[in-house]
Order: sequence, then C-alpha cells, then structure tokens
Amino acid sequence: MAKFANQHGIQDVVLENAMKKAYLEYSMSVIVARALPDVRDGLKPVHRRILYGMQQQGLTPDKPHRKSARLVGDVMGKYHPHGDSSIYEATVRLAQDFNIRYPLADGQGNFGSMDGDSAAAMRYTEVRMSKLAMEMLRDLNKDTVDFVPNFDEELMEPAVLPSRFPNLLVNGSAGIAVGMATNMPPHNMNESIDGVIAYMDNPDITLEELMTHIKGPDFPTGAFIMGREGIKEAYKTGRGKIKVRARAEIEPIRNKHQIVVTEVPYQVNKARVVEKIAELVKDKKINGISDIRDESNRRGVRLVIELKRDSNPNVVLNQLYKETQLQITFGIINLALVDGVPKELSLKELLHYYVKHQRDVVTRRTVFDLDKAKARVHIIEGLKLAIDHIDEIIEIVKSYRTDEEIKAKFTERFGLTDVQGQAILDMRIKRLSGLQVEKLNEEHEELLLLIEQLEAILADPQVLDNTIKGELLEIKEKYGDLRRTVITKSDGDVDDIDLIEDEEIVVTLTNSGYIKRMPEGTYKPQHRGGQGISALNKKSDDFVTSLFITTTLDTILFFTDKGRVYKKLAYEIPAAGRNAKGMAIVNLLPLEENEKIQTIIPISEVHDNDHLVLLTKDGYIKRTKMEEYENIRKNGLIAMTLREGDEVIGGRQTKGDEELIIVTKKGMSLRLKEEDIRAQGRTAMGVIGIRLGKDDEVVSFAGVRDGSTLAIVSEKGYGKRTVMDEYSTQNRGGKGLITYRIKEKTGDVVAAKALNDSDQVMMITEDGSIIRLLAESISSLGRATSGVKLMNIKDSTIVAVAEYVGEE
Repeated sequence: MAKFANQHGIQDVVLENAMKKAYLEYSMSVIVARALPDVRDGLKPVHRRILYGMQQQGLTPDKPHRKSARLVGDVMGKYHPHGDSSIYEATVRLAQDFNIRYPLADGQGNFGSMDGDSAAAMRYTEVRMSKLAMEMLRDLNKDTVDFVPNFDEELMEPAVLPSRFPNLLVNGSAGIAVGMATNMPPHNMNESIDGVIAYMDNPDITLEELMTHIKGPDFPTGAFIMGREGIKEAYKTGRGKIKVRARAEIEPIRNKHQIVVTEVPYQVNKARVVEKIAELVKDKKINGISDIRDESNRRGVRLVIELKRDSNPNVVLNQLYKETQLQITFGIINLALVDGVPKELSLKELLHYYVKHQRDVVTRRTVFDLDKAKARVHIIEGLKLAIDHIDEIIEIVKSYRTDEEIKAKFTERFGLTDVQGQAILDMRIKRLSGLQVEKLNEEHEELLLLIEQLEAILADPQVLDNTIKGELLEIKEKYGDLRRTVITKSDGDVDDIDLIEDEEIVVTLTNSGYIKRMPEGTYKPQHRGGQGISALNKKSDDFVTSLFITTTLDTILFFTDKGRVYKKLAYEIPAAGRNAKGMAIVNLLPLEENEKIQTIIPISEVHDNDHLVLLTKDGYIKRTKMEEYENIRKNGLIAMTLREGDEVIGGRQTKGDEELIIVTKKGMSLRLKEEDIRAQGRTAMGVIGIRLGKDDEVVSFAGVRDGSTLAIVSEKGYGKRTVMDEYSTQNRGGKGLITYRIKEKTGDVVAAKALNDSDQVMMITEDGSIIRLLAESISSLGRATSGVKLMNIKDSTIVAVAEYVGEE
C-alpha cells in the first residue's frame, strides 16, 4: 500500500493499480496526442500544429521564407509544449522530398540528405508552406472543423485540418506508440484521387476494382515493388509485406561491366549501403567487385559498382540484392486514429473515413457560406429599399438624434431589421451613384444564384459528392504527377530471369576452357571468301572449340567427357568483348578433377513430346525424353554411359517425329527417322547410329527442315550446300552415303548444318577469326563434291560452326 496526499486528506492506494493507471494514461497520451496520425487528415498533432502555426505566421508560398527557429518557437510556445528538437525534426521531414512524397513545407538551406546527413540547425534554415499545404488548410476559417483549446487554454487550435486531398494515403505516415506502431506507405496523388472518386461512385466497389485505380504504394525514391500479393493483403487487412528493390542497370565498360544504381528503396541510407558493399567485398562474401563510387548529385542518385573482368554482373547484382539494402521488405501497418481510437484499416476503410470527413467539411463550409450569403442579401435588400426611398430616409436621419431612434423609425416605417438599419446608417453617399446602384443589383443577383447553388448542395447528397469530386479533380490537375515506383509481376524472390532481356547471343568455349557470350550483332554478315574478324586476342595460344547461337533465356546443357551433364541459363555465362578471354568454365560449373566439357547444347522451350537426341564421336545415338533432364542438380547428373574413348559430340532437341542426318569427318552421311531410335533412359549407352570407316568419326548431325539444304564446312574453309532430296532415308546402323569429297585442299569435314536460304552460318578458326555468311551465298552443289572457298584461311583451320536460323 502507498499513501498519497490530496486536498481531501490522506488516501490509501494500491501501488499496482496506481502504476497501471499512470502507465495507461501515458500510453493513451502517446497514442492519441503524439505518435499516430488521424485518419481524416493523415497528420500527427505536431505536424498539424506546424502547418497551422505557419498559416498563423503568414508563411504562405507567396511570402518570403522565414527562419525555422521562429516557427519552432511559435509552435512550441502556443500549441506544442514539447522539445524544440522534435518540432524542428518534424518540420524538416515535411520538407524532405526523399522522405515525403508530396512535401508540405518548402525549406531553404540544408535540410539533410539520403545519406543520413542531419539538417542544419534551425537558426540557419528557413521555411514556409508549400503550395500543396494550402490545400490542407483551405476553408479552415469557414467553420469546417472543430477547434479545441491549446495546452494552456489561452488559444484555440484545429482538432483536425480540412485536408482537401487524401493526405494520409498520398504521404503515408510512420510512428511508434506504446504497444503499437503505424507504417503507412505513400501513394501517387493521381491514383489516390481516382480511388476516392471511384469509391464515392460505388461504395460497394471490390478491392480488385479499387486496385485498378490505386495500384500500390508510390515511394518518393522510386525503385521497384516486387509483386502485388503483399499490396493486396495490406489493402484487404491493413497489414502486409512488400519487397522493394533498387533500380539498377548493367553497363558495359572497357571489356568489363559496371552496375549503376539510380534509385534506392524508400528510407534506405545510401551511404550505409556503400559501406555494407565495401564490407562484403572485404570479407570476400561478394566476389567480382573492383570499385565502388557514389556519383550522386542534386540531379539524382548514381551509385557505380565496377566489376572485375571475369565476373558475371547478373550474379553479383543478385548477391547485392540478397546481402544489402538494395532490396528491403517494407512492412505495411495501416494504423490510424478513428474518433480518437487506434484502428487498423483496409484501403476501403481509409477511403470511407476520408470521404466521410470531406462530406462533413464541405457541408459545414456550405452552411457557413450560405449563412454569410443570406446575411449579405439581407443587407443588400435593405440598402436597395433605402435607395428607392432615399429622400424619406434622409428626412428620418435628420429628424432624430440617436442611432437607436433612427433604426427604430426605419423598422416602423419600412419594416427594416436592426442589421439593415445599421447598414443604411453606415452607407456612404457614394453608394447613391448610378454605377454603385448597378453594382449592388449585380451583387444581389449573384448572391441569389449562389444561395440557390449552396442550398442545392445541402439538399442533394449527389450534388454534395459532385462538388467534392470537382475540387479533388482540380487538385489532381494542379499537383498530380506520374508514378515513380514501378510495380512488377515478380513475387519478390531474387530471380535472375526477371532482370534479363531476351536477346540473341553468341557463345564460345575455348580449348583451355574459357567461356563467354557476346551480342549476336557483334559479327555482321560478310561476303563469301572473306578473312573474317577477330573473336579472340590473337596473342593467346588458346582457340575456340565450341560456337553456337542462342538466346539469353535459353537453358544450356554442358556435356563432359565423363558422360555427365550440367545446366545453366545462357545469361549466367558472363558477357565479354570480342577480343576478351572470358571466364574459366571451372568458375561457372563445379567440374570434377580432369573433367572437360566436350559439347554444349542450347535448349529452348520444352513441350510434352520433346526429346533430346545425343550423338557420340563413335557413332552411337541415344534418344531420351526431355523431362529426364529437367531437374539437373548443381553438381550435375549422369547423361549417358560412354564406352572407353568415346565422347558426346552433339545433341539436339527434337519433337519426337523428326528426320536427322549424321555427318562424319571423312565426308559420309546417314539420314534416318527419329522414330527408328527407340527412347531410352538418361543413363543408357545408346545404339549404333552410323557405322564408321577407318580413322573416321562423327563430327555433326542436323535436323532436316522443309526446303532446307545440307551445308558442309571443311577445316580449310571450303564448303557447299546440297539439297536434302539427294539424301535418301536409310536404316539406322548403316555406313551411309558420300556427302563431301575430301581433298588435300579442303581438309576433313568440321560440321554440317541444315540451312534455308534465309539462314546464316558463322564459322570460327583456330586463331580466333570469325566470319558470318548468308546461307544463300554458299554455292549449291551435288552430294559428292568438294565445294568452294567460304573463308580465306592462312595457317589455321576452322574449328567450330554455328547456324543462325531466320532472317536478320
């Protein structure tokens, strides 16, 4: 027990109860009078008092800025009996365009930065209301809201502001009370007003329909919101989580890449992001970064992250998203005060209370204007009557000594009220001129029309709503802007594929195991017989062994000499310049010791009946359903059991009913139907596809297309095309037909491709030169011929060939 003295004497009190009561009162004070915004105007008491204080000081947008200290002192002394620092910090926030979507204060001087820099002291900065803030206070002097006594009951302050736009929605709010918190994101002005109007038109509007207008939060710092599920949940229940990701671009520079961040997530400290990245690089948690620079200025954010030459920019970017605040989770809590009670609100509830407030504001304003107009009409009618009887009015004035006697006579003679009588007494002689009388009549007519309009607003709820909508649309027209934050379809998980543009690329693998990708347009078509252009640094002893054309979003299967298969998406192969070495493939794939990539097969979309046909150097062929290659582990899978000395030389995604043609090094070929190759399991050894002669081996196989020709390329740069009709279909396991006449000048066959006239072919030599030819420029000759010179080669040989299907 404890004893407390009061005016009635000594009273015994249970300490536990006293503590509960005191803490409850403290909690309610924090909740209601400090930390949570009002659902009607979206302001906490301190912000409301700052705006009202600026209006009372005349700090309007058309007046000069005034010292912030002057405002803070005035607000603290009159309305907000708390620390000056809290008032100044709240004022600063109202002026920071990176913290508040539509600033309500216009600051001059140092008002802080995204790097966490504090504003200059209040004695140095100046402030005034923004133009938009005037809409928060518009009609405040027309009895639109209730006023309450200030803390010492000497002055009156507004309990809420008229808020002629949905401030709680467009600027959001954040605050920590006792046992509860609010974290409401900002929204776009145009979308918010459209949402309010849509709700007014149909209070039963569904959330889905409402979200066609209010699509989601719109942060002042832009960036991306990853997915809509979290937004929908927050709009439905009042709580939800959204992932916000920085806007980052990958730019090529001097044979390497850099990541440029131009927008960061809301309320993220940019300087701390830079520090975190540097820390991750130092601790070797992120490899591939060579330099970090903050090139931001008053025009915007620019954070440059330079990468090492052999690093994959997409992988590094995703690591940054995972490890730093370049991607954050924003927890939405739509908690606001409704009639002084904290309540979590759905989007429809937020709109409901705002619309309710606006109806109340406009109704009270209309009543105020109507009363004022009627009072003025009453006076004008008295003045008009006086003018019509001016001589008699003057005689009465001359005949009586006091105003009270004169007004009493006016009432007796003309039925005028005391107010009308006083107005006549106050009337100047100037009002008797013809022009003044005409103006009085015009004013009377205008007031009668205004009264009619005001009474219509009060009589018809639909007219009231139309008035609110019209004023909202005026604000939208004046202050609305484009959305800054982009909402993507992604679910927010870090998924590389969401960042990649689907485009044609050329992929090369060298004998030493270096791989890279280049834009398909790197090599333009040339005339037959040209020397080509360099694709590698010729000072290197390395040379390309594999070359193919695919797209960035295709799946790439890597087959090794040990019969294993690994899988990567094409964009995961690092991009590099034409003469660059590329990345060591051991850094891309977890190859076993002494394991070497033998062939690479790009796979596009997979359909139910698709198969993968593999062909080995010794002529074995295997057909397996594509679905067996869907779930390839990071460490690879067994793809085919190989006989000793054999290796996979090629593969092809097929539809299950195609015709294939196998070509050997010594110029033999065999055309067979895919259905003659029985489907086998992933680990099978396959069956004989073609029987080889002495010193022969399979080098290529192609799919037969309608109207296509078989293009043969030899190692010394010769080649030709032959119509497919010259190759009859044979049974699997035969020796095949002659398809190319081997000579000393041609060398052995390197590759065969099925091409139409509109296709192109790309060839690369051992010394790194590449030539790209139009298929139609390759001579069409008979099956048992040697062809013509396709590429002028000096002291080198062609090692790889790729086809490009379709016109440029």
